[in-house]
Amino acid sequence: MSKIEQLIGEIEEYIDGCKLQPFSSTKIIVDKAQLEELLTELRHRTPDEIKKYQKILNNKEAIIADARSQADSMIAQAQAERDRIVNNNDIIQAAYNKANDIINQANAQAQEIVNKAVEDANSIREGSIAYTDDQLNNLEIILSSALENAQSRYEGLMSVLRSSYDIVRENRRELHPSQEPVMEEMPVNEDTAPSQNA
Repeated sequence: MSKIEQLIGEIEEYIDGCKLQPFSSTKIIVDKAQLEELLTELRHRTPDEIKKYQKILNNKEAIIADARSQADSMIAQAQAERDRIVNNNDIIQAAYNKANDIINQANAQAQEIVNKAVEDANSIREGSIAYTDDQLNNLEIILSSALENAQSRYEGLMSVLRSSYDIVRENRRELHPSQEPVMEEMPVNEDTAPSQNA
């Protein structure tokens, strides 16, 4: 299990351990500071995990280069063997044919090595991409849930403040029944209100 998987597990355990809001079976009460600390740690670890899989992807070229190096070495040895045999005047034709067979076999083996290296490297790459996408999907789900919970808490707080404001306003009107006090609508701080598009 990677560090990022472990941290996502901790976030899920933390969310599962949170208390439900009163009169709700789906909304929970979370410790903002603790959740932000877990999300910050996740944000710090995510680039390290992605770098680790990027390093695996980069090894693809090294694997292919090594396979090609082995193939080139085998071909060079076969050609050297052919040249050595061909120099013997008594068996020139037989040696030439044998050397060509060796070169053909070396080429076939070299191509097999390269093909296998490419196949392995592509498999590693596809697995790494799938794993990274899965981790980012889990992170997206967690952040979406956190945004929904924050929006719900903000709307609940605004409802309570609106109700209290209306009661205070009505009480002031009762204190001055003969005149209408001039009162403005309760202000809304746009800077602190959560975005409706979140």
